[in-house]
Amino acid sequence: MIEARHLRVLRAVAGTGSFSAAARELGCTQPAVSQQMKALEQSAGTPLLIRTGREMRLTQAGEALVRHAAGILAGLTAAEEEVAAIAGLRAGRVRLVSFPSGSSTLVPTALAAMRAEHPGTRISLVEAEPPRSVEMLREGDCDLALAFRYDGSSGSAEWEDLVVRPLLTDRLVGLVPEAHPLAGAERVGMAELAQEPWIAGCPRCRRHLVEVCESAGFTPRIDFATDDYPAVVGLVGAGLGVAVLPELAVESVRAKGVSTLVVEPAVERQVVALTLPDLARVPAVAATLAELERAAAR
Repeated sequence: MIEARHLRVLRAVAGTGSFSAAARELGCTQPAVSQQMKALEQSAGTPLLIRTGREMRLTQAGEALVRHAAGILAGLTAAEEEVAAIAGLRAGRVRLVSFPSGSSTLVPTALAAMRAEHPGTRISLVEAEPPRSVEMLREGDCDLALAFRYDGSSGSAEWEDLVVRPLLTDRLVGLVPEAHPLAGAERVGMAELAQEPWIAGCPRCRRHLVEVCESAGFTPRIDFATDDYPAVVGLVGAGLGVAVLPELAVESVRAKGVSTLVVEPAVERQVVALTLPDLARVPAVAATLAELERAAAR
């Protein structure tokens, strides 16, 4: 019978080229590695390694076993984590990916609540904008993805195989320098900004900005483009152009030298949490989803 611990040792030997190097990587002794490899070869019924000089080389059977070991060990790890989570959220992990303005507004409140309620659950966070964040979810690089789609976009079709949990509607607001003639207005029509230089955000936001402006009868002259929301606000504050940003993004930035305006017609994006159907049944993931919903409601 082939055991998972033996497969881990075989992968270490294959990756390092020797028993002694594998022992160092695994934190055990060289005789222990040798003993486990003998046990694995007995279970397999055929040699798996050949010594060539100071290094170990895989036989054809060894190569086949290493090739399958990654999937076997990954599946076993996933099973162990799910069982631990089912046992009462005393263990487990949730890998979360979020776009920046979600990371600075919704995520901190949700993760603080998770730590208070379930201190044994480890949650990691990385940042990525959609569609990259959605790709990471499908590729198995995260368990939950905060994403957004603009009204009228194809997001619903992109996410049809995922569990989609709506969180909030995020309205876009206009930003103009404080010295701008429109700075005192409460509302501004997009067409009134047709002759202005523009500062654009992330690639998806950039595309949507062009679509909105074209629907208002003009093509925006984009002088600057950056994924960094504080940079957008700073450029507007320096008098270098105008911009539209989601309210979540404006909340997360200290807007100096900038006047915020309501844009008409209203432009909105839907902020959602995404996960895979199987992952949605894992208690740690479900609990994190619930905390994100509470954070959005607040």
